[in-house]
Amino acid sequence: MLDREGFRPNVGIILLNQKNQVFWGKRIRTHSWQFPQGGIDRGETPEQAMFRELHEEVGLHPEHVRIVARTRDWLRYEVPDRYIRRDARGHYKGQKQIWYLLQLMGQDWNLNLRATNHPEFDAWRWNDYWVPLDVVVEFKRGVYEMALTELARFLPRHEHRNRYLRGGMRHHAAEQEVGHDTLPGALFELPPGATFEPDPQTSHHEVTGEDPSHAAR
Repeated sequence: MLDREGFRPNVGIILLNQKNQVFWGKRIRTHSWQFPQGGIDRGETPEQAMFRELHEEVGLHPEHVRIVARTRDWLRYEVPDRYIRRDARGHYKGQKQIWYLLQLMGQDWNLNLRATNHPEFDAWRWNDYWVPLDVVVEFKRGVYEMALTELARFLPRHEHRNRYLRGGMRHHAAEQEVGHDTLPGALFELPPGATFEPDPQTSHHEVTGEDPSHAAR
């Protein structure tokens, strides 16, 4: 389902733990890491789509999370032609997204990457709130920055993450506060035997690619 400009309606999910770290998933059988996201089906509201994607990609139910905030308007990114199927070129342009900021009310063990027969991720980790800007595929970076910046003011005050909103000052201050080596957080493997990159930041050249078969998500 595309709008008149060729953008597919989509939702993005920023899931917080109690430390204001964000869920970061590794696309199955790739080296690409991203936030959970997915298309809005015909007849769905953005919130309905968000809860459906939350379960399909992360295995959580509405009772496991609390909606903290959402972006006010659609945020758009264009997908480069090389990632678009040939039969969709000239029609499909990219994604327009509503982003949700969620607080995890359950436990880490409630997360389940195998909740459906078509998993999107094969590993996950908790990361510092701003780390995804440094490692996400380039054509999504602008939307990630807009979403994270708009929603940062809703973070619990004790984290003081809003001091990092501006350009290089954000990255430098974050490294000073917690130390560069501690930013990525712990990594978890689900299911047993899943492969993963130990630290996306140390494999920056590997995570800037996008699996063409998943570029429309």
